[in-house]
Amino acid sequence: MIRHILRTAAIRSGMALLACISLTWSAQDSAAISLPKPQTDIGKPLMQVLKERKSTREFAPEKLSMQQISNLLWAAFGINRPETGGRTAPSAMNKQEIDVYIALPEAIWLYEAKENALRKIVAGDFRGQTGRQAFVKDAPANIILVADYRRSNGEVNEQSRLCANADASYISENIYLYCASEGLATVVRASVDKENLAKAMNLGEKQEIIFAQSVGYPKK
Repeated sequence: MIRHILRTAAIRSGMALLACISLTWSAQDSAAISLPKPQTDIGKPLMQVLKERKSTREFAPEKLSMQQISNLLWAAFGINRPETGGRTAPSAMNKQEIDVYIALPEAIWLYEAKENALRKIVAGDFRGQTGRQAFVKDAPANIILVADYRRSNGEVNEQSRLCANADASYISENIYLYCASEGLATVVRASVDKENLAKAMNLGEKQEIIFAQSVGYPKK
């Protein structure tokens, strides 16, 4: 009797594990993924985070969890005031013209802040195309900050580019602070083949890649 109960429990555990694996792969294959609710009650004190903030160019291959990705993207440019749509980083005249993309091993995704979700842009591993340095392909995640000038009256000029670069820099610093708080490694990069990456991402003429930023665990 006990042997039967143990065997039944083992079978059920195995089925549950297979179901979890199936759900994981289904999420990766889908056109959109709902992210876990961001954890806003974690992390180190601000002054300690500022003390530990740094750039790192060596990454361990370990993937980030979906919870970490949710926390990371919310910290970068998530909605922290739902009643007004206010974000965690400022933007000139509240244009919110910067879109946050993330290149993971399975695909490039667009962060949809209002839905707290990822929308698939293109399937495939494009991490190596997010920078000219050899290490970018090893980072489990590469953030790509893209200005959509259609939110800046459609004008692509010195002023709109100045604002876009400033706004992307605020987001980049939020990523640095989150990574310092959580013991992750990161480095922002302007050395990107923007033309070819924009083609891979199917960006329009009013969209421009500003920076890319690698995120992952530090290499031991």
